[in-house]
Amino acid sequence: MEDYYIPASDEHIGRERSRARDLRNSQWWKRQLAEGLCHYCRGEFRPSELTMDHVVPVVRGGFSKRGNVVPCCKDCNNQKQSMLPVEWNRYLEGLVETDGSHTTDTSS
Repeated sequence: MEDYYIPASDEHIGRERSRARDLRNSQWWKRQLAEGLCHYCRGEFRPSELTMDHVVPVVRGGFSKRGNVVPCCKDCNNQKQSMLPVEWNRYLEGLVETDGSHTTDTSS
């Protein structure tokens, strides 16, 4: 997973975490939470059970903007950690391939 790792500066991380705190207080974010869906697993949760996840993590250079933050359940957020979308998708594909109850369709 280190193939794509470029660390962000401490200044960037501090600035974006501050912006994330402001965004959490916005009406837009409150509406996102009110839908009650985890962006990744599509599970239904109470708003208090959802966290803000940066699709492109702040520590990897992501920004705290509407297009880069999604509601996420704590389990998915803990698993995703600081993965980029391509890394997260690779991780999920690995779960499907190793889980005997699922099959992967490679016919397309």
